[in-house]
Amino acid sequence: MFFEIERLLQVLSTVREKKPVIHAITNWVTANDVANVIQAIGARPIMAISPEEVEEITSRADALVLNLGTPSPVRIKAMLLSGRQANRDGHPVLFDPVGVGASKFRIDSSRRILSELRITVIRGNRSEIGTLAGKGGRLAGVDSVAGPEDLDQAAEHLSEKIGAVVVASGPQDLIVSSARKVMVENGHPMMRQVTGMGCMLTAVTGAFNAVESDPMVATISAVAFFGLAGEQAALCAKGPGTFKSAFLDALFSLTADQMRKGIKVKA
Repeated sequence: MFFEIERLLQVLSTVREKKPVIHAITNWVTANDVANVIQAIGARPIMAISPEEVEEITSRADALVLNLGTPSPVRIKAMLLSGRQANRDGHPVLFDPVGVGASKFRIDSSRRILSELRITVIRGNRSEIGTLAGKGGRLAGVDSVAGPEDLDQAAEHLSEKIGAVVVASGPQDLIVSSARKVMVENGHPMMRQVTGMGCMLTAVTGAFNAVESDPMVATISAVAFFGLAGEQAALCAKGPGTFKSAFLDALFSLTADQMRKGIKVKA
């Protein structure tokens, strides 16, 4: 196996120790939640979106998270400026293609981002990954209602084409990179009842990639940790509202020992 469980646990400890700065250009629907989850795991969020400052902000961050959720020409310009700066600095760039199949503008913007920037990790739902891979997918709003016929093939094709780790989120999370592939089976159905969970996961994955040199290891660790936090939160939640609060608490308090006992990763 190309990773060891203890190495996955170490990534979480390193995030809490080093407190990396994560620049997130995310959508306005989930910006507050994204900032909160970055803070909860021990990292430091900053959310600049103005083209006049994003390069300077990105140059002082340890990772960049780009989220397509509420796109506009100005936001796409800011993403490209930030991405080029992160590439120059050698810092990880993560892309979340929220709703990519919903409009031509989103598709065209995603193609620009993927062609003009070096992307470290792409994380989306099954429909979004299928659409980016050219293998098909269908959305209802920004929710996936149909993915490609062969999700593994679509994710592997996209990973090979872009040179990035690809995460296809769902009841089981598929993570692929070149010849490596794992399934993460942590999580809880309640997570689908809270808007923006995918956005939050991408941000957490950005923080983990900020402190770990192997993007595949960082991403597996982040996805398993995030899903396990959802399982913990569901134990005391009465509905989406209490779940959301309990989830933040779980991200804050989840220990390496709990991860060791609870993560479900299959290579």
